[in-house]
Amino acid sequence: MVTTPRRSPPSLRRGGQPALPHEDPLAEALAGALAGDEEGFRVLYRSMQPILLRYLSVLVGSDAADVASESWLQICRDLQRFSGDIQGFRAWSMTVARHRAMDHVRRMRRRPQTVDDEHYLTSLAASADTAAEVTEGIATAEVLRLVASLPRDQAEAVLLRAVAGLDVASAAKVLGKRPGAVRSAAHRGLKRLAEIMESPHG
Repeated sequence: MVTTPRRSPPSLRRGGQPALPHEDPLAEALAGALAGDEEGFRVLYRSMQPILLRYLSVLVGSDAADVASESWLQICRDLQRFSGDIQGFRAWSMTVARHRAMDHVRRMRRRPQTVDDEHYLTSLAASADTAAEVTEGIATAEVLRLVASLPRDQAEAVLLRAVAGLDVASAAKVLGKRPGAVRSAAHRGLKRLAEIMESPHG
C-alpha cells in the first residue's frame, strides 16, 4: 500500500491567511504599517534607520540623527498617502531624508556662523584593496568618511546604490536625475574610492 507523506500545515500570516513561501517580511511590514499596525511600522523603522543615518552622515555630518528624526516625523505624517512596494518605500524614505537634509543645509547657511561646505567633504584614510571591498564595507565609519570626500553627485549615487540598495531607476528618482547619469556617477565614485584605498598613501 502506497502512503502519501503528510504535509506540514502552512504557516499563517496575521488574520489566519497562509503565508507565501518567500514572502518578504519587509513587504508584510509595509502592508501592516499602511493599515495602521504599529509593529509593522517598527519593523520598517528598524530596517531603514541605519540606512538613513549612513546616508545623512555624508550629507549633514554630525547632525544626521537630528535630520533623521525630522525625516521620520514626515514619513509618519505622510505614510497614508504613500502607495507602492517596499522598493518604492525605500526610495520615498530616502527622498524625504534628502529633502530634510537640503533644508538643514540651507538653515545652517543662513546662520551668522555658517557651516563651511568643506565640512561635508572631510575624509580620513582607510585601508582596503578593491572596489568590491569598498561596497562590502561601506557601512563602516571610515568608508563613509571616504565617500564624503567624493564629489556630491558621486557620493549620493554610491550611497543610494550600495547602502540603500536602490536600483538605478529608484536612485535616479531620489536625485532627480536620469538613470544613466546616476549609473555613471556611482561607477566613477566606486572607481575613485578603489583608487584611494589602493594607493600606498591612502
